[in-house]
Amino acid sequence: MSDATTGANLLLVGCGKMGGAMLDGWLSSGVASRVVIVERAELPETLVNHPLVSAATGPGDLPEGFVPDVVVLAVKPQVMDSALPEYRALARPGTVFLSIAAGKTIASFEKTLGEGAVVVRSMPNTPAAIGRGMTVAVPNAHVTAGQTALCDSLLRAVGDVAWIEDEALLDPVTALSGSGPAYVFLLVEAMAKAGEASGLPADLAMRLARATVSGAGELLNQSPQPAADLRKAVTSPNGTTQAALEVLMAEDGVQPVMTAAIAAATRRSRELAQ
Repeated sequence: MSDATTGANLLLVGCGKMGGAMLDGWLSSGVASRVVIVERAELPETLVNHPLVSAATGPGDLPEGFVPDVVVLAVKPQVMDSALPEYRALARPGTVFLSIAAGKTIASFEKTLGEGAVVVRSMPNTPAAIGRGMTVAVPNAHVTAGQTALCDSLLRAVGDVAWIEDEALLDPVTALSGSGPAYVFLLVEAMAKAGEASGLPADLAMRLARATVSGAGELLNQSPQPAADLRKAVTSPNGTTQAALEVLMAEDGVQPVMTAAIAAATRRSRELAQ
């Protein structure tokens, strides 16, 4: 494995939105010494002449002498089964396969790559595109401490990282944080529509909703206080916020709906893993 002073040799399979966001993080953080990208589409112009980046058509087209420390699997889950077998020859103790594909289990990777394959399965989310992602990862039994640290540095280049030992937890993780940005965007839509219903012009209602949610999110990010404490701090007794929260926090309010939504997404994640 490449040492910490030289960075790692990375093979990035798929360079879509998530793969591209991770690549940007690696190049800016210095964690990569060399990146070879396997991507059907042409590379962005900014990468064509990048000194650390080159392209390949597949594992049989790698630069001479290039041995990846990490093979990052960033293709869509629906094409993983057809793409992965080509990379079986790269499965060796010194190379870890890091997957960011939803619904693809460690067992499925071991079945294709071989029982001795070194595999880390992870679930990032879309704020990784701006370096504010949240990723949860789980290693198989063959991953060394050094490989865990390397994968952590790759994932941390686009946000925060949490490691777990129970792979089954990735289903509710997917439901909460993987799908979670969509819930926040829906909240913005709902707030804007509610503002319109109260008489605001549509453009102003959306502007207020976007700024409020993004600003509150950044306040939460910067504050060490629990979310509940921040909520209480802006809720004056018998004020407008309390009037709204009495509706949102009722027995049939936000919490039971959100609990049902997360449960539905968790069930679907488990179905996709079958």
